[in-house]
Amino acid sequence: MRLASGIDIAYETFGDAGAEPLLLVMGLGGPMNWWHRDLCTMLAERGFLAIRYDNRDIGRSSRIQDSARLTRQRLLRAYLGDRGSAPYQLSDMADDAFGLLDALGIVSAHVTGVSMGGMIAQTMAVARPGRVRSLVSIMSTTGSRRVGWASPRLLRLLLAPPARTREEYIRRAPAAWAVIGSPGYPQSEEEVRERAAETWERGPDRAGATRQTLAVVTQPDRTEALRGLRMPTCVVHGLQDRLVHPSGGRATARAVPDAELVLVPGMAHDLPRSLWPVFVEAIVRTASRTRSRATS
Repeated sequence: MRLASGIDIAYETFGDAGAEPLLLVMGLGGPMNWWHRDLCTMLAERGFLAIRYDNRDIGRSSRIQDSARLTRQRLLRAYLGDRGSAPYQLSDMADDAFGLLDALGIVSAHVTGVSMGGMIAQTMAVARPGRVRSLVSIMSTTGSRRVGWASPRLLRLLLAPPARTREEYIRRAPAAWAVIGSPGYPQSEEEVRERAAETWERGPDRAGATRQTLAVVTQPDRTEALRGLRMPTCVVHGLQDRLVHPSGGRATARAVPDAELVLVPGMAHDLPRSLWPVFVEAIVRTASRTRSRATS
Protein backbone atom coordinates (compact mmCIF):
# COMPACT_ATOMS: atom_id res chain seq x y z
CA MET A 1 0.00 0.00 0.00
CA ARG A 2 1.32 3.46 -0.94
CA LEU A 3 1.13 5.83 2.04
CA ALA A 4 0.59 9.57 1.80
CA SER A 5 4.31 9.96 2.61
CA GLY A 6 5.21 8.03 -0.54
CA ILE A 7 6.43 4.98 1.40
CA ASP A 8 5.08 1.61 0.28
CA ILE A 9 4.07 -0.67 3.16
CA ALA A 10 3.20 -4.33 2.65
CA TYR A 11 0.64 -5.61 5.13
CA GLU A 12 -1.83 -8.41 5.84
CA THR A 13 -4.88 -8.61 8.09
CA PHE A 14 -6.48 -11.45 10.05
CA GLY A 15 -9.99 -11.34 11.45
CA ASP A 16 -13.20 -9.45 10.94
CA ALA A 17 -12.90 -5.93 9.52
CA GLY A 18 -15.22 -4.66 12.25
CA ALA A 19 -13.19 -6.13 15.11
CA GLU A 20 -10.93 -4.11 17.38
CA PRO A 21 -7.79 -3.25 15.37
CA LEU A 22 -4.49 -4.59 16.68
CA LEU A 23 -1.31 -3.38 15.00
CA LEU A 24 1.62 -5.81 15.26
CA VAL A 25 5.04 -4.16 14.89
CA MET A 26 8.04 -6.41 14.25
CA GLY A 27 11.64 -5.88 15.32
CA LEU A 28 14.90 -5.11 13.59
CA GLY A 29 15.41 -6.92 10.29
CA GLY A 30 12.21 -8.90 10.78
CA PRO A 31 9.57 -9.12 8.05
CA MET A 32 5.93 -9.51 8.97
CA ASN A 33 6.05 -13.31 8.67
CA TRP A 34 7.91 -13.34 12.00
CA TRP A 35 4.44 -12.68 13.38
CA HIS A 36 3.45 -16.25 12.53
CA ARG A 37 0.10 -16.51 10.77
CA ASP A 38 -1.08 -19.04 13.37
CA LEU A 39 -0.37 -16.51 16.12
CA CYS A 40 -2.23 -13.85 14.14
CA THR A 41 -5.14 -16.26 13.74
CA MET A 42 -5.19 -16.85 17.50
CA LEU A 43 -5.47 -13.10 18.03
CA ALA A 44 -8.24 -12.84 15.44
CA GLU A 45 -10.13 -15.58 17.27
CA ARG A 46 -9.92 -13.47 20.45
CA GLY A 47 -11.76 -10.60 18.79
CA PHE A 48 -9.07 -8.55 17.05
CA LEU A 49 -8.45 -7.43 13.52
CA ALA A 50 -4.75 -8.33 13.62
CA ILE A 51 -2.61 -6.28 11.24
CA ARG A 52 0.95 -7.37 10.50
CA TYR A 53 3.23 -5.45 8.15
CA ASP A 54 6.76 -5.07 6.84
CA ASN A 55 8.60 -2.07 8.26
CA ARG A 56 10.41 0.13 5.77
CA ASP A 57 13.71 -1.41 4.61
CA ILE A 58 12.54 -5.02 4.99
CA GLY A 59 10.33 -7.51 3.24
CA ARG A 60 8.21 -6.02 0.47
CA SER A 61 7.97 -2.50 1.84
CA SER A 62 10.01 0.43 0.48
CA ARG A 63 13.80 0.24 0.66
CA ILE A 64 15.59 3.48 1.37
CA GLN A 65 18.24 4.18 -1.26
CA ASP A 66 21.68 4.40 0.33
CA SER A 67 25.01 2.74 -0.40
CA ALA A 68 26.06 -0.08 1.91
CA ARG A 69 29.44 1.57 2.45
CA LEU A 70 27.89 4.90 3.44
CA THR A 71 25.46 3.08 5.74
CA ARG A 72 28.33 1.34 7.56
CA GLN A 73 30.17 4.65 7.93
CA ARG A 74 27.05 6.25 9.38
CA LEU A 75 26.67 3.37 11.84
CA LEU A 76 30.21 3.90 13.14
CA ARG A 77 29.52 7.61 13.61
CA ALA A 78 26.24 6.80 15.38
CA TYR A 79 27.97 4.51 17.88
CA LEU A 80 30.40 7.37 18.53
CA GLY A 81 27.47 9.63 19.41
CA ASP A 82 26.53 11.31 16.12
CA ARG A 83 22.72 11.26 16.30
CA GLY A 84 22.39 13.05 12.97
CA SER A 85 23.96 10.20 11.02
CA ALA A 86 20.77 8.13 10.58
CA PRO A 87 18.84 8.48 7.30
CA TYR A 88 15.60 8.16 9.31
CA GLN A 89 14.48 7.88 12.93
CA LEU A 90 12.15 5.64 14.91
CA SER A 91 9.69 8.53 14.75
CA ASP A 92 9.63 8.14 10.95
CA MET A 93 8.91 4.43 11.36
CA ALA A 94 6.13 5.32 13.81
CA ASP A 95 4.74 7.68 11.17
CA ASP A 96 4.75 4.75 8.73
CA ALA A 97 2.58 2.83 11.18
CA PHE A 98 0.19 5.74 11.59
CA GLY A 99 0.14 6.13 7.82
CA LEU A 100 -0.89 2.50 7.44
CA LEU A 101 -3.71 2.98 9.95
CA ASP A 102 -4.79 6.09 8.05
CA ALA A 103 -4.85 4.20 4.78
CA LEU A 104 -6.97 1.48 6.40
CA GLY A 105 -9.39 4.07 7.81
CA ILE A 106 -8.47 3.25 11.42
CA VAL A 107 -8.50 6.16 13.86
CA SER A 108 -6.99 4.28 16.81
CA ALA A 109 -5.69 0.78 17.49
CA HIS A 110 -4.21 -1.47 20.11
CA VAL A 111 -0.47 -1.62 19.40
CA THR A 112 1.93 -4.46 20.21
CA GLY A 113 5.61 -4.30 19.33
CA VAL A 114 8.55 -6.66 19.65
CA SER A 115 12.14 -5.47 20.25
CA MET A 116 12.64 -2.53 17.84
CA GLY A 117 8.91 -2.86 17.19
CA GLY A 118 8.35 -2.20 20.89
CA MET A 119 10.43 0.96 20.58
CA ILE A 120 8.29 2.02 17.61
CA ALA A 121 5.11 1.20 19.54
CA GLN A 122 6.31 3.28 22.51
CA THR A 123 7.17 6.12 20.13
CA MET A 124 3.66 5.95 18.67
CA ALA A 125 2.11 6.08 22.13
CA VAL A 126 4.21 9.10 23.12
CA ALA A 127 3.67 10.99 19.86
CA ARG A 128 -0.08 10.45 19.43
CA PRO A 129 -1.52 8.85 22.58
CA GLY A 130 -5.09 9.33 21.38
CA ARG A 131 -4.46 6.88 18.56
CA VAL A 132 -3.04 4.08 20.74
CA ARG A 133 -5.80 2.32 22.67
CA SER A 134 -3.44 0.05 24.57
CA LEU A 135 0.27 -0.71 24.44
CA VAL A 136 2.10 -4.03 24.77
CA SER A 137 5.89 -3.78 24.63
CA ILE A 138 7.68 -7.14 24.29
CA MET A 139 11.45 -7.64 24.85
CA SER A 140 12.10 -3.94 24.26
CA THR A 141 13.52 -0.94 26.10
CA THR A 142 13.16 2.80 26.73
CA GLY A 143 16.00 4.13 24.58
CA SER A 144 18.20 4.79 27.60
CA ARG A 145 21.70 3.39 27.08
CA ARG A 146 21.87 2.50 30.75
CA VAL A 147 19.35 -0.33 30.32
CA GLY A 148 18.44 -2.95 27.74
CA TRP A 149 21.99 -3.49 26.52
CA ALA A 150 23.09 -6.37 24.29
CA SER A 151 25.52 -8.98 25.58
CA PRO A 152 29.06 -8.61 24.17
CA ARG A 153 28.90 -12.34 23.46
CA LEU A 154 26.52 -11.59 20.59
CA LEU A 155 29.03 -9.37 18.78
CA ARG A 156 30.24 -12.17 16.49
CA LEU A 157 26.67 -12.97 15.44
CA LEU A 158 25.78 -9.32 14.85
CA LEU A 159 28.90 -8.68 12.75
CA ALA A 160 28.81 -11.91 10.73
CA PRO A 161 28.73 -11.35 6.94
CA PRO A 162 25.30 -11.88 5.38
CA ALA A 163 24.38 -15.12 3.65
CA ARG A 164 24.80 -14.96 -0.12
CA THR A 165 22.36 -17.67 -1.14
CA ARG A 166 19.01 -19.05 -0.04
CA GLU A 167 20.62 -22.34 0.93
CA GLU A 168 23.26 -20.63 3.06
CA TYR A 169 20.65 -18.43 4.75
CA ILE A 170 18.49 -21.41 5.68
CA ARG A 171 21.50 -23.50 6.77
CA ARG A 172 22.78 -20.78 9.11
CA ALA A 173 19.38 -19.96 10.66
CA PRO A 174 19.26 -22.68 13.36
CA ALA A 175 22.67 -21.71 14.77
CA ALA A 176 21.76 -18.01 14.81
CA TRP A 177 18.42 -18.57 16.56
CA ALA A 178 20.08 -20.92 19.04
CA VAL A 179 22.17 -17.96 20.23
CA ILE A 180 19.29 -15.51 20.78
CA GLY A 181 16.39 -17.96 21.18
CA SER A 182 14.68 -19.01 24.40
CA PRO A 183 16.56 -21.85 26.17
CA GLY A 184 13.45 -22.76 28.12
CA TYR A 185 11.28 -22.90 25.00
CA PRO A 186 13.41 -24.26 22.15
CA GLN A 187 12.01 -24.16 18.64
CA SER A 188 12.38 -27.12 16.34
CA GLU A 189 15.00 -26.91 13.62
CA GLU A 190 12.27 -27.58 11.08
CA GLU A 191 10.29 -24.54 12.24
CA VAL A 192 13.37 -22.31 12.19
CA ARG A 193 14.31 -23.42 8.68
CA GLU A 194 10.73 -22.93 7.46
CA ARG A 195 10.70 -19.36 8.81
CA ALA A 196 14.12 -18.71 7.25
CA ALA A 197 12.91 -19.90 3.85
CA GLU A 198 9.87 -17.64 4.03
CA THR A 199 12.04 -14.74 5.19
CA TRP A 200 14.41 -15.22 2.27
CA GLU A 201 11.49 -15.13 -0.14
CA ARG A 202 10.41 -11.79 1.36
CA GLY A 203 13.88 -10.39 0.73
CA PRO A 204 16.27 -9.96 3.68
CA ASP A 205 18.37 -6.82 3.35
CA ARG A 206 21.56 -6.37 5.39
CA ALA A 207 21.92 -2.71 4.37
CA GLY A 208 18.27 -2.11 5.28
CA ALA A 209 18.73 -3.79 8.66
CA THR A 210 21.78 -1.59 9.23
CA ARG A 211 19.70 1.51 8.52
CA GLN A 212 17.12 0.25 11.01
CA THR A 213 19.99 -0.25 13.48
CA LEU A 214 20.94 3.38 12.94
CA ALA A 215 17.42 4.40 13.94
CA VAL A 216 17.72 2.28 17.08
CA VAL A 217 21.19 3.52 18.03
CA THR A 218 20.20 7.18 17.59
CA GLN A 219 16.83 6.93 19.34
CA PRO A 220 16.13 9.32 22.21
CA ASP A 221 15.65 8.23 25.80
CA ARG A 222 11.85 8.04 26.15
CA THR A 223 11.81 7.50 29.92
CA GLU A 224 10.37 10.88 30.88
CA ALA A 225 7.91 10.90 27.98
CA LEU A 226 6.68 7.43 28.95
CA ARG A 227 5.76 8.76 32.39
CA GLY A 228 3.01 10.78 30.71
CA LEU A 229 1.26 7.81 29.12
CA ARG A 230 -2.19 6.92 30.41
CA MET A 231 -3.30 4.05 28.14
CA PRO A 232 -3.29 0.49 29.55
CA THR A 233 0.20 -0.92 29.11
CA CYS A 234 1.83 -4.30 29.54
CA VAL A 235 5.55 -5.04 29.31
CA VAL A 236 6.69 -8.60 28.59
CA HIS A 237 10.34 -9.59 28.81
CA GLY A 238 12.31 -12.82 28.97
CA LEU A 239 14.70 -13.22 31.86
CA GLN A 240 17.24 -14.95 29.58
CA ASP A 241 17.24 -12.22 26.91
CA ARG A 242 20.82 -11.46 25.85
CA LEU A 243 19.99 -9.17 22.93
CA VAL A 244 17.91 -6.70 24.99
CA HIS A 245 18.74 -7.13 28.67
CA PRO A 246 15.68 -7.53 30.95
CA SER A 247 16.60 -4.20 32.56
CA GLY A 248 15.06 -2.62 29.45
CA GLY A 249 11.69 -4.18 30.17
CA ARG A 250 11.85 -3.35 33.85
CA ALA A 251 12.71 0.27 33.07
CA THR A 252 9.81 0.53 30.62
CA ALA A 253 7.34 -0.81 33.17
CA ARG A 254 8.67 1.53 35.86
CA ALA A 255 8.29 4.53 33.56
CA VAL A 256 4.69 3.94 32.39
CA PRO A 257 2.12 4.55 35.15
CA ASP A 258 0.21 1.40 36.17
CA ALA A 259 2.01 -0.75 33.61
CA GLU A 260 1.87 -4.49 34.11
CA LEU A 261 5.24 -6.25 34.00
CA VAL A 262 5.42 -9.90 32.92
CA LEU A 263 8.87 -11.46 33.33
CA VAL A 264 9.17 -14.91 31.76
CA PRO A 265 11.80 -17.38 32.99
CA GLY A 266 13.44 -19.33 30.18
CA MET A 267 12.41 -16.78 27.52
CA ALA A 268 15.06 -14.93 25.52
CA HIS A 269 14.67 -12.91 22.30
CA ASP A 270 12.15 -14.74 20.16
CA LEU A 271 8.46 -15.67 19.95
CA PRO A 272 8.38 -19.45 20.47
CA ARG A 273 5.09 -21.18 19.80
CA SER A 274 4.87 -22.53 23.34
CA LEU A 275 4.79 -18.94 24.66
CA TRP A 276 2.08 -17.69 22.32
CA PRO A 277 -0.60 -18.10 25.01
CA VAL A 278 1.43 -15.77 27.26
CA PHE A 279 1.60 -13.10 24.56
CA VAL A 280 -2.03 -13.49 23.53
CA GLU A 281 -3.30 -13.28 27.10
CA ALA A 282 -1.16 -10.20 27.77
CA ILE A 283 -2.61 -8.48 24.70
CA VAL A 284 -6.19 -9.50 25.52
CA ARG A 285 -5.82 -8.54 29.19
CA THR A 286 -4.38 -5.13 28.34
CA ALA A 287 -7.05 -4.41 25.73
CA SER A 288 -9.76 -5.38 28.21
CA ARG A 289 -8.48 -2.68 30.57
CA THR A 290 -9.31 -0.18 27.84
CA ARG A 291 -12.88 -1.46 27.66
CA SER A 292 -13.16 -1.40 31.46
CA ARG A 293 -12.14 2.26 31.51
CA ALA A 294 -14.72 3.10 28.84
CA THR A 295 -17.56 1.59 30.90
CA SER A 296 -16.49 2.88 34.31
